[in-house]
Amino acid sequence: MHYFVTGATGFIGKRLVKKLLERKGSVVYFLIRQDSQSKVKALREFWAASAARVIPVYGDLTAKKLGVAAEVVKQLKGKVDHFYHLAAIYDLGADAASQMEVNVEGTRHTVEFAQVIEAGHFHLVSSIAAAGLYEGVFREDMFAEAENYEHPYFHTKHESEKIVRQMCQLPWSVYRPAMVVGDSQTGEMDKIDGPYYFFKLIQRMRQILPPWLPSIGLEGGRVNIVPVDFVVAALHVISHQKDIRGRCFHLVDPVGYRVGDVLDIFSKAAHAPKMNLFINAALLGFIPRSVTKGLMALAPVRRVRSAVMKDLGLPEDMLTFVNYPTRFDCRDTLAALKGSGVACPNLKDYAWRLWDYWERHLDPDLHIDRSLRGTVGGKVVLVTGGSSGIGLATAHKFAEAGAITLICGRDQDKLDAACAQAQAKGYTFAAYAVDISDEAACADFVQKVTAAHGGVDFLINNAGRSIRRAIESSYDRFHDYERTMQLNYFGSLRVTMGFLPGMVAKHKGHVVNISSIGVLTNAPRFSAYVASKAALDAWTRCASSEFADQGISFTTINMPLVRTPMIAPTGLYNNVPTLAPEEAADMVAQACIFKPVRIATRLGITGQILHAVLPRVAQIAMNTSFRMFPDSTAAKGAKAGEKTAKQHLSAEAVALQQMLRGVHF
Repeated sequence: MHYFVTGATGFIGKRLVKKLLERKGSVVYFLIRQDSQSKVKALREFWAASAARVIPVYGDLTAKKLGVAAEVVKQLKGKVDHFYHLAAIYDLGADAASQMEVNVEGTRHTVEFAQVIEAGHFHLVSSIAAAGLYEGVFREDMFAEAENYEHPYFHTKHESEKIVRQMCQLPWSVYRPAMVVGDSQTGEMDKIDGPYYFFKLIQRMRQILPPWLPSIGLEGGRVNIVPVDFVVAALHVISHQKDIRGRCFHLVDPVGYRVGDVLDIFSKAAHAPKMNLFINAALLGFIPRSVTKGLMALAPVRRVRSAVMKDLGLPEDMLTFVNYPTRFDCRDTLAALKGSGVACPNLKDYAWRLWDYWERHLDPDLHIDRSLRGTVGGKVVLVTGGSSGIGLATAHKFAEAGAITLICGRDQDKLDAACAQAQAKGYTFAAYAVDISDEAACADFVQKVTAAHGGVDFLINNAGRSIRRAIESSYDRFHDYERTMQLNYFGSLRVTMGFLPGMVAKHKGHVVNISSIGVLTNAPRFSAYVASKAALDAWTRCASSEFADQGISFTTINMPLVRTPMIAPTGLYNNVPTLAPEEAADMVAQACIFKPVRIATRLGITGQILHAVLPRVAQIAMNTSFRMFPDSTAAKGAKAGEKTAKQHLSAEAVALQQMLRGVHF
C-alpha cells in the first residue's frame, strides 16, 4: 500500500510514518522542503527504512499544488492509496498571517494536489479547536455548530476543515485530536505547549513550598489531553477501515479533566504541594468585560501581566482558555477502535513520565548557563570593601570565574596583601585605595575606573561598618550614627550613582547591596547599623522601580551574621552560629546569576513576618534577648588595653546560645 504524508517531520507525523511502515510492503511518500534535504538521512534512520520505502517529495505547503515538480506529479498519479495531511501550525502564540497561510491556504493547496494525483482517500488531521469555544457537548457529526472561534488558531483550524468538507472531491475523513502531549510510555515530547505551559509554575511551587503543604489551585473548564502514541495508533487503525468516508472522529480522552484536576495530577507527579482547595476561575466572570478591557488598556497593568506570563513561560492568550467550555463526544471513535486494543490511557498513569521528560529535556532553564563563569566571565565586577571578609571572599570567587575583578578599600597594605593572594592563585585583582565615605575621593575613584575599564557590569556594595551599642549607651555618641550612615548609606549611594549613567548607556548592569538580617528582625543594639542598611534598602526599592525598563537590576541581600574581622571584637559571637565568608560569597554569586530582588534567610524572613503579624510579641521577644545579653566592654566605655572584668552570661543566655547553634540560616 502506498501513502503520502504532509507534516512527516512533525511530532505526530514522524510517528505515523513509522507506524505505516510496519505494514508489509508499504511505501511512504512525504512532503519536505528543498532546503530541508539534509534531514532526509536522519529521518530514514528514525524510521529504519530504506530509500525505496520512504521517498521524499520536494515542495512547499504555501505553493499552488504544493509546488511539486510536474514529473513527480506524473509519477505519483494513481499510486497513492491514502493521503494524510498533518502539516500545520500548532501554536497558540503564532501570528494570524502565518496561521492563515499555512493552516488554511496550505490545506487548500494540499487538497488540490491530492486531487491531481488522484489519491484514494484524503485524511485531514484537524483539531478539537475547530469547534471553537462551543458551550456544551460537541459531537463528531457537528461542524457548522462551532462558535466563538475568533482566535486565529481556532479560526484557521475551522476554516481548513471547511475546505476539505466543501472542496475535496476525493473520499475524505477528518480526525480531531485533543491537546496532544508526549508519549505515554517514554514521555517524549518535542516542544512545550498545552499543559506543559503550566509546568514552570508547578516547578516554582515545588521550589518554594514543602510538598506536604496544602496549596490553592485554579479551577476552570474541562481540558482534554491525549498522548501522541494513542493519537497515532488510533489514526492508523481508523484510517484503514471501510465506511469512514465523510466522517469525523474525535481522538480524545473519553474521561476528560477539569483544569484544576490536571494541575493537581501534574503537581503530584512533580512532588509539588498537592492542591487541596480550588478557586473556580468562572467566579471572575462577574467582572464586566468593559472593566477588564479598561484595566488592560493601562500600560502598567499590561506590563505586569506580560512580565508574569513571561516569567512563568505562559503564552499571552493562555488565560483566555482557562474556562474552556467544550466537552467532546467520541462514541464513533470508540466504536471504530473496539477490538483493536487501542485505548486512551489514564492521565494519572503516565503524567509522571511527561513531567520527568520535560524536566530532563524541555525545561527552558536547562538551556540557560546558570554558572557563575557564564554570568560574569569577561565582565567587570567591582567589590567595595574587597580587601577582607565577605568582600575578599567574593572577589576571589568572581576572579576564579573569569571576571575582571576590581576591589577597593581604605587600607593600601590590605589591598596589596589581597592582590598577592590572587596572584598566588593564578589570577589578578585591580585594587583601588579609596575612602568611599569621602565625596571627592569617591568621585575621583569612579572617574578612574570608568576611564580604565569603561565602567562596571556588576557592582557589589559590600563596604560597611557595624556598631554594636545600645541606644542608652549612645546618648553622647551621635557621631556613631553619622559615620555609620556616611559609609553604609551615602558611601554606597555615591558609588552606585557614579556608575549608573554608564549602565544606563549600555542598557545593562546589576547592583548587589549587602544589607543585614537586622533590617528584617530589628535587632537591638544595632540601631545605627540597621538604620543605615534600612535606608539603603529603601533607596534600592525606589531605584529598582525607576530603572526597571533600563536593563538595570538590583538585589538586596539581608546577610546573616558572618565571621569576619568586623564582628571579631564581640566575644559573645564566639558561641553563636555564623556563616563563613566563603558561604556569604556564594550568596553574592547567586544574586548575580539569578538576579532576584531579595535574598534573605529563613530566620530573617521569620523575624520579618513576626514583626508584621505580631509586632508586640516580636518586640517582647527582642527586648528579652536585649536584656539577656550585655553590651560589650568597649560599648561600656572601656579604653583600649584597659583590663575589665570577664563578662558572665546568665543560665538563660547560655541556653539560648546553645539553642541557636541548631538554627539553620
